[in-house]
Amino acid sequence: MSVSTVSEGTRRFRRSPSSILSSDSDIRFTRKKLTSQYRCGCCIIATFLLLLLLAGIAVYIGYTFFLPQYPDQQIFRATFKVIEGDSFTPELADPSTNVFKNRSRDYRERLNLLFKRSSVKHGYIGTEVLALDGTEDKDLIVHFNIHIDPSYVDIEAKDLEDILANEISVEESLFFRNITIDSKSLEVHPGDVLPVITTTPSTTTATSVPITHTPPPPRRCSPLGLEYCSRLSYNRTTYPNVLGHKNINDVKNDVITFRELMLNVTGMPTNLSVKSYSLPVKGGKKRMKWSFPCRSFCRDFVFGCGNRLLGNIKDVLDCNKFPEHTDDGNCVTKPGCVDELRSRALSPRICDGVVDCQDLSDEKTCTYCPKDQLHCGIGRVCIPKTARCDGQVDCPDGSDERACLTLAASTDNLKKLKTFTPHLARYNPEGYVTFNEKGDVGKLCTENINQSLPANQTFAVLHSVASSLCKTLTYENVLSVSVEIDVENNVSYVEMKDPFATEISFIRSECPTKQVLKVSCSDLECGIQSTHGPFGIRTLSKMANHGDWPWHVALFKEDVHICDGTLISQEWIITTTSCFQGQPKAEWIARIGSIRLSSSTPWEQERRIVGMIKSPVEGSTIALENTAPYSDYAQCNTLGWTRNREQLQRIQVTMADMETCENISISTVNSICTQAVHSQNDCNEEEFAGSPMICQDDEEDNWTLIGITNWRIACSKKGLERPRMYDKVASNINWIRDSIISSLTT
Repeated sequence: MSVSTVSEGTRRFRRSPSSILSSDSDIRFTRKKLTSQYRCGCCIIATFLLLLLLAGIAVYIGYTFFLPQYPDQQIFRATFKVIEGDSFTPELADPSTNVFKNRSRDYRERLNLLFKRSSVKHGYIGTEVLALDGTEDKDLIVHFNIHIDPSYVDIEAKDLEDILANEISVEESLFFRNITIDSKSLEVHPGDVLPVITTTPSTTTATSVPITHTPPPPRRCSPLGLEYCSRLSYNRTTYPNVLGHKNINDVKNDVITFRELMLNVTGMPTNLSVKSYSLPVKGGKKRMKWSFPCRSFCRDFVFGCGNRLLGNIKDVLDCNKFPEHTDDGNCVTKPGCVDELRSRALSPRICDGVVDCQDLSDEKTCTYCPKDQLHCGIGRVCIPKTARCDGQVDCPDGSDERACLTLAASTDNLKKLKTFTPHLARYNPEGYVTFNEKGDVGKLCTENINQSLPANQTFAVLHSVASSLCKTLTYENVLSVSVEIDVENNVSYVEMKDPFATEISFIRSECPTKQVLKVSCSDLECGIQSTHGPFGIRTLSKMANHGDWPWHVALFKEDVHICDGTLISQEWIITTTSCFQGQPKAEWIARIGSIRLSSSTPWEQERRIVGMIKSPVEGSTIALENTAPYSDYAQCNTLGWTRNREQLQRIQVTMADMETCENISISTVNSICTQAVHSQNDCNEEEFAGSPMICQDDEEDNWTLIGITNWRIACSKKGLERPRMYDKVASNINWIRDSIISSLTT
């Protein structure tokens, strides 16, 4: 329908098909017919839509009926009864107890070893112990699941039952040693086929939904082609990089911004940061390796220049995604650490025996430390690399003779790490047993044991070595022990000289079969000062050294030190709720292992705090274990900072009558009243809210967390000081344990 106008004048105008409404016009309505031209266009559009519909139907039918369907894993339910060597206790009925965890882990490992060496090893996925029950102090019944991938093996419940029955019937079982299983009680039944469930901290759905991700385009080598970077030690890079640059022209556009930053911001090593991030290094003929700045380096750069970066680079430049210096030793540390110390009037820290730089440059450029030597990490002592694990103690803390046996994914990784000190930057809970002797690294060969001992004795010897190694690395339990064929080339080997000797010694050997030992440890032990050995508090000074308090945490809000805390598990820190009052949206960072707040060392780690849980215990202010009871004979300390808030210090405390604290402040049923061992006139340190009260029994090496302070305790005049009170941790034990366990299962 159209609107047209008719003029009464003598002049004629050519009108367009569209309507023009003017004054003094007659309006009339006409019906426009669909011409053949329009009909043809409609037919073309309709045909195109029909083809799209048919194509969609074809794709749906193809994906639904013609793609191969991979079978889901099979789950078999099994059970057997242990009649000798183990018995049921009431603690085993509760899966949350440590007794159940340790016992179930033992049976799971036995079953894993059995099936991994059986005919179903290619399709075997794993075993999980569901429950332990039975009659108290009598038989123990083990209920477990067996997971099988049917893509690799075709198996039925009877086959699995035969594997178990054959092993149970052996007079000296390799996998069920020291226990007797009733063969008549063995049952294996097919369970329901369940989908594979992938859980993350933010999802608890019971079904998995396949998601297809488009893989990024392959990276390709290319010349740098940038005059600005001509002084770098390499001349090749790869595209696309993490900033999305596809070629050199994209890089040039962004580098202009960084050049302006360099000209206007003094003291910021912008060029190194940009090059190491947007221009990754190419290493070798077949292998490409990214070269990132370390996380602390990135934060310094963003703090000084972040508000002047381009929007697309700001989105990508998330420093929390960068590696720490301790993660793999493969990031670029901030250069000029020694010069920075001088510029901040901290020259006395250079060559003082305490490490203040991630690359140890403040101690490795001193007269007492020749070039290319290892710094002991404590004190003014350096040693040649060949003195590491040579049988003689050269470092004050004996660190050069520790960790001579450790776990690593490969010796190649160990050789590529930049080693500054004998101290381990981090522990690996699993890997091949590797040795370090006089600067040479290699693996433990098990060939002589496998050939000279029966199978059951071989397993016992290897398990004994694994147990000793795990305990040396301060892990409580052995999760798995296996012998594997080494796939690395040019590896040195050692073998055990006498497997049954009181002290196991190793000698260099050939390993033609390349049979090496792989171990997995679990349950890192809490409260252990691994750098101090068995001497404990007797070797501690008032001023903290690296390794004295590895569990102490400094809490930073927007880069300002506000509170302290204590690391009680791999993911949880315990502190006080008063730290977070009125700060619901602030960014908090936990710095672990720091003894000087303005310094950075290879052993420090930083983690972002993602949430807080408040204690439900009455009278407690703890915000998010150790079950050892407090004793009057224990050595108790708290940790504070010097008045300039720089150096971590130890403060000895002792129990006091509650009246002493009640006369100054209001206590609760959850309070502990203490007082400093030394007089108030000797007060040189301040405790921050969240500082711990930790105690060590004279007969034990472990430290126990007893209390958490709720407020800051600073030096004050007599009569004006705050009482030295702590919230009891013991009354929060069940809540702490439940919170940690629930976080592991969600």
